[in-house]
Amino acid sequence: MSGKTLDCSDLDRYLGKPMQPARMVEAVANADIRRWAQAMHYPNRLHYDSAYALEGRFGQLVAPQSFPVTMDDAHGSAPSCIGQIPNSHMLFGGDEWWFYGPKIVAGDRIWNERIPFDYTIKDTKFAGPTCFQRGDNFYYNQNGELLAKQRSTSIRYGQEAGKESIQDDQSGAEDPVWTDDELEALEDRKFTWIKMLHDLGHSPRYWDSVTVGEDLPERVFGPHSIVSFATEWRSYTFTQWGGAHRRTDLDIAELGFVGPMAGPEQDPTIERINPEQTDGAYIGPSRGHLFPRWARYIGMPRGYGYGASMGAWLTDYFGGWAGEWGMIRHSNCAYRSPALTGDITIQQGKVIDKFVDADGRHLVQVECRMTNQLGATLATAKAEIELPKLPA
Repeated sequence: MSGKTLDCSDLDRYLGKPMQPARMVEAVANADIRRWAQAMHYPNRLHYDSAYALEGRFGQLVAPQSFPVTMDDAHGSAPSCIGQIPNSHMLFGGDEWWFYGPKIVAGDRIWNERIPFDYTIKDTKFAGPTCFQRGDNFYYNQNGELLAKQRSTSIRYGQEAGKESIQDDQSGAEDPVWTDDELEALEDRKFTWIKMLHDLGHSPRYWDSVTVGEDLPERVFGPHSIVSFATEWRSYTFTQWGGAHRRTDLDIAELGFVGPMAGPEQDPTIERINPEQTDGAYIGPSRGHLFPRWARYIGMPRGYGYGASMGAWLTDYFGGWAGEWGMIRHSNCAYRSPALTGDITIQQGKVIDKFVDADGRHLVQVECRMTNQLGATLATAKAEIELPKLPA
């Protein structure tokens, strides 16, 4: 690692300066909300079953709290991946969220104000000198109400260093094989968490009934595949052809991405000529998720999931447990390793505190560890959730 360098000098000129937005062309539709819940493996009827939602607190389909990131043309990473780092690539490193406003429903128009925040450079085993860059996203609705703030962390590293880290290790190149019996047992295991959603239904989860130290139900989904990752990607609204007013200041090559990973993703001019070159699935830096060859090119052993999706899985885990009358107020998520094709994802959580804050809100603090079937940690998170108090 001693001979490797990472030139981050260009980043300083962007810090603290608002970036050009990339707003969605149409308002949110119920189909967008349904597609998101389905792609995120989140079978909460409040987000896809109109008849069920009609009987609930909001009287209509509402989006999960994880939804704002789908309205951003870089799923939150734009202000944390700006400025040139020559011959580099990036992975998502984590997200911190603050939630403020009303639920997102069909007919809303969401936009994002983006401001680069800071960066630091550290040595990592994966790629030597590595830049951890952060940027803030402020999501508003058409009424100017602030819905959420996302502080995104990008991990930016030398592409060659990432590639070298796996080129002699073929042990992770093949998907694990699951027997039919194992897959059937997984379906039973998955339903434990889904049954929790059904059992809670439209009822409140009261702050008074929660005990410090109690475990949250385990959530399991997968095995992941190229198909499931492609489904996730297509649920991000900005990946639709013509779905966003594209930025005119985005050039992947100018960010320092390398050769075949520096395709014209989200280029507004080329989108009108040949949109398959710009939608992120086939050409450009995002294709490493869906093509094992390009995954290995940037240091991943095989097809891998999206960092923003991992953040949504964590938000949905907390939000599903909180129920219709609860609300995540703050969460802080650190991503350690991507979900890989063939693996399953397991979420386990615990209540670690409960308190009343200075604003009189009744909050519980919960933590979550997200792993694969081998016990390797994919992500960790803590969140503060507001729950209703039992009537006096």
